[in-house]
Amino acid sequence: MPSPIRLAERDIVGGVTPTDKSADGLDVVRQLRAVSTELDLLAAGFAQRNGLHPTDLRALVCLLDAARARTPVTPGSLGARLGLNSAGTTSLVDRLERLGHVRRTRDPRDRRRVLLEVDERAVALGEAYFGPLIAQVADAAAQLAEPELAAVRRFLASVLEGVTARREDG
Repeated sequence: MPSPIRLAERDIVGGVTPTDKSADGLDVVRQLRAVSTELDLLAAGFAQRNGLHPTDLRALVCLLDAARARTPVTPGSLGARLGLNSAGTTSLVDRLERLGHVRRTRDPRDRRRVLLEVDERAVALGEAYFGPLIAQVADAAAQLAEPELAAVRRFLASVLEGVTARREDG
């Protein structure tokens, strides 16, 4: 069995020890992993303090993103995005509605269709908690020259594409 030090020197990326050429890329992977872990812990703390399940918070983020994009969200489309079956989606929406974070509305163009909207109280709650971090990240981005910011955007889009493809592949 390898020693703990030997394992610490090794990064599990395709099961190989990184070369000098890939060291910078692996450092970026480690930094992304650290940011991801911290964001997960931050979100879990917020969820716990506010009586939410982590899936509830992911649902609220999906709904907020859809609202920004002016994309209507049905319970079915939310469930599909979160990987939930219809029973799980119904429980989730019922719970968020009971907590006053979400409301069901009728689609004005098709009254048979139910749409989901985030309540302003949920928006205010999220802004109070996450707003300072969002401002800090936006300020950090504002410090970059346009070519640097464009490179960051391309990089993050590429990472997101890879993560999404991996998740969809199972």
